[in-house]
Parts: sequence; structure tokens; C-alpha cells
Amino acid sequence: MTDMSPSERRLQKELMSLIKDPPPGVSVDAEQAEQNLLQWTIHMEGALGTLYEGEQFQLQFKFSNKYPFDSPEVTFVGSNIPIHPHVYSNGHICLSILTDDWSPALSVQSVCLSIVSMLSSCKDKQRPPDNTFYVKTCSKNPKKTKWWYHGKFSRVFFYWLCWSLFFR
Repeated sequence: MTDMSPSERRLQKELMSLIKDPPPGVSVDAEQAEQNLLQWTIHMEGALGTLYEGEQFQLQFKFSNKYPFDSPEVTFVGSNIPIHPHVYSNGHICLSILTDDWSPALSVQSVCLSIVSMLSSCKDKQRPPDNTFYVKTCSKNPKKTKWWYHGKFSRVFFYWLCWSLFFR
């Protein structure tokens, strides 16, 4: 057996934990993740008593060799991307722990729980007000977006727009 990098060891440990004891409504495509530790598909079900109850979603996690010091790239994929004020129609998620507030103490499981919480707290299904413009002009990698966060789950797109116009 070949030696695993620290990143691969951490991912293997997290994968085994997620397989053995997943949060409610969350599961990992274990076969796919075992074949490629750097890209996982997570299946998520909308929580009971929420606007998304019974809906099925897929998240794609992409990890760099610097994980857990570098946050994963996390996007919704598939045919059912949730309609939510912090989820763009291309699957990009505006959530501070995916960029600025990332910490190596976080995990795939904690990211999943944060996304479930974000969806569960939604009061009105709607896209972000800047969805059309953002989707037309954004990078394929949401981590390259320079979000400006305020409040628990919100952002101001203006910062991204200024950054993209002047620094790309």
C-alpha cells in the first residue's frame, strides 16, 4: 500500500466517518469518493418541516492537496439546484465558511450541516437578486468569487463586481 499524504489521510478519515455516521438526510457516494478522494458527491435531503422537505439535492466537493488548510470547492450539481437567496442557479453557494471563514477544524460533515441549516432557515424560495448577472460573468470556481459577507448567511455582490472589473 502506498503512503498517503496528510490530506489524503484526513479525507479518508472524514469519508469513513460520513459513511458510518452521516448527519440526518446526508449521504456520500462512497464508491465514487473511494475512487477519487479529491472529488465527492454528497446527497442531501431537505429537512422535515422546511420549504425543502422531501427534496433531493446533490453537492459536489472538490478538494485540493492542501486540504484541510484550503477549503473545499462546494457546489450544488444536478437537475435540482435549490432555489434559495444564497444559492445561484449555477450551483454556487454564498456561505462564508466556504471561503473567508474556513478553518482546518471544519470538515465535510460540518459544511453539510451548515448547508442544511442555511436551507432550513429559508423563509422564501427565491434566487439571489443578482443571479442572472453573476451566472453570466462568474468564474467556474466559486472560490474565486470575492464575496462580501454580512449577517449570518448574506452577502453583497457589489464587492465581487468591483473586484472582477478591476482585478481580473
